[in-house]
Amino acid sequence: MKYFDHNATTPLSPPAREAWLEAVERYPGNPSSPHRLGSRADYALDQSRESMAGRLGVSPLDLIWTSGATEASNMVFHHMAGELEPQRVIWISSVEHPCVHEAALRWFANRVRTIPVSSEGVVDWEWMEKEGRRERPGLIAVMAANNETGVIQPWQRIRDWCGERGVPYFCDAAQWIGKYPTVELGACDWTLGCAHKFGGPKGVGFLKGPRGRSVRPLLVGGPQELHRRAGTENVAGVLSMEAALADRERWLESTTLDDRECLRAQVEEALIKILPEVRVLGERAARLWNTLSLVMPSRDCRFRWVVKLDRLGFAVSTGSACSSGKEKPSHVLQAMGLSSEESGRVIRCSSGPETTWTDWSALLDAMKRIDREVNQTSSSV
Repeated sequence: MKYFDHNATTPLSPPAREAWLEAVERYPGNPSSPHRLGSRADYALDQSRESMAGRLGVSPLDLIWTSGATEASNMVFHHMAGELEPQRVIWISSVEHPCVHEAALRWFANRVRTIPVSSEGVVDWEWMEKEGRRERPGLIAVMAANNETGVIQPWQRIRDWCGERGVPYFCDAAQWIGKYPTVELGACDWTLGCAHKFGGPKGVGFLKGPRGRSVRPLLVGGPQELHRRAGTENVAGVLSMEAALADRERWLESTTLDDRECLRAQVEEALIKILPEVRVLGERAARLWNTLSLVMPSRDCRFRWVVKLDRLGFAVSTGSACSSGKEKPSHVLQAMGLSSEESGRVIRCSSGPETTWTDWSALLDAMKRIDREVNQTSSSV
């Protein structure tokens, strides 16, 4: 099976696997326990915290270990709901990941305003400037890069825009980390990351909070993480996550991202020749080098590209919830102006550092084969 679903989750990298296995053996103790085994585990956590903080350019005290992006998002909005005045409104982009979108609605209900996006999926700056003159939101949440389309948001500019106005900025960097350098992310007020998006294990991540500020705990019941997040820390998971990020950053130092973007462009060009009807989402926007979000040719309503490709040995994802048993199409695609019918034809192909042109070429050949077989079947009816 050739794997093209890295935006959903990445395979565990060898360094991450080795770090996890070593940690399980070396640090069996609870980091909160007073004996030597507990102290060793606590020391290992501190070392990983310092390493991760260095990569982000922040103080180790700014980092909180979490179970992943969903918990981190809920932690941010839970904290801000307790900090802001009851009438204050927050803004989130209309293409945020569900863990951000749903958490915002959970904690702020009807005090959430959505920032519109262009047909390319990029936040509307004119809207932000205009509405920013009318009100000062209590928080703005705009992701670094979209998980469905790969469209990169101008998050550095948004961060600076918020800083000039004294508005806290929350950046979901789950899709950015491991694909691009992390150091500028530390300047955001809130930043989240999760290990399984960059070669680490599932069920562990981090939240970077405001420098020198206390954080209201979402989970209570213990003094862990300086009373900011109760629960025994996942020592093996944290050490494995840190090893995975170190491995990805070594890769970033040894590769040229321009070459990766050229590879994506090469794939797009070849795909259009094979299937001229295909539409590339976010085509004119800055996008992740690893992501292709495609509106596939129209077929019978029962036709599913994801299923057909899976049978040929290629794991790709759907860009719409329609194909995954949910009732509504993707809110991201709706925000970009796609109809429900178009959303149902979207697939996402997302690669990893090890994916080659040969792998992509095999996927294109599979698409060509499927299209030829479908056309032959249609012509014979």
